[in-house]
Amino acid sequence: MPRGAAVNAANCPPPGAGVTVRRAAELDAILDPETRRVYTRALQALRQAGVDFLIGGAHAVAPYTGIVRDTKDLDVFLRRQDCEPALAVLADAGFTTELTFPHWLGKAYAGDPFIDLIFSAGNAVAAVDDLWFAHATPGEVLGIPVRLCPPEEMIWSKAFIMERERYDGADIAHLILACGRELDWARLLRRFGQRWRVLLSHLVLFGFAYPGERDVIPDAVMADLLRRLDRERAEPGPSSRVCDGTLLSREQYLVDVTERDYADGRLTPRGEMTAAEIAHWTAAIHTNPDPQLPVPTPNLSVFRRDGSPGPRARRRRR
Repeated sequence: MPRGAAVNAANCPPPGAGVTVRRAAELDAILDPETRRVYTRALQALRQAGVDFLIGGAHAVAPYTGIVRDTKDLDVFLRRQDCEPALAVLADAGFTTELTFPHWLGKAYAGDPFIDLIFSAGNAVAAVDDLWFAHATPGEVLGIPVRLCPPEEMIWSKAFIMERERYDGADIAHLILACGRELDWARLLRRFGQRWRVLLSHLVLFGFAYPGERDVIPDAVMADLLRRLDRERAEPGPSSRVCDGTLLSREQYLVDVTERDYADGRLTPRGEMTAAEIAHWTAAIHTNPDPQLPVPTPNLSVFRRDGSPGPRARRRRR
């Protein structure tokens, strides 16, 4: 893209141009034999059943960035309407399946290894739609041909993950470093829409992390976002008290929506979640899906299923 050019589809490079699969075999090689068998069985079952799916997570980050890390699961992305049929396919293949969170996630287990079937995000941002598939990149997992989630959509979905125990900012920085000159920046801006400040925050941090690589991000993109910031600063703020922080962390901003009278930015029509979905997602804070991570001890009220605040949890003594 010419420096200083306006951001639009006409002057952005083609989606995925120059983004190639690399080092995929290294990630496959670090998987133990049982995990390899489980993943292979799942992928073959889904392919044979004609399920339309993409691969994300570490198995997509590695081919795009060359960064290989061990992973305890396989992330399969698919459209919402394809999740339950995919779970049925995997159940027939011998997996134990569940629709863990009806607003974004199903799971299929075979002992310790498991498959995540993802069709949105915990905050209901970044729902998988046809554009994910239209811009997918050909790849391979365990010798099986697959399509990888586009880097633009990976950045979009990862940008909102800012929990105390997990932050995906480094993945975003590495994707920009590896793919920034080929990204469809116009589409990425459209994906963030009114939540463009989240994208800007990651781009600012990218320039901090890689000061010598700042030109990977087109000047037009930064100029556009900074103009938006200037315009917004010159306008009066909204009169209503809203906390959009819950889109970034389901736990760390609960105090604002349960005790400080802020409206929850996840709720429709401002957000994409219902009160019941928020209640279910909030209740899961009490669980510990990763034994290496500490179990959060909530000291805040949580939502009941109807969206009303529940009883305040007892505070931990220190």
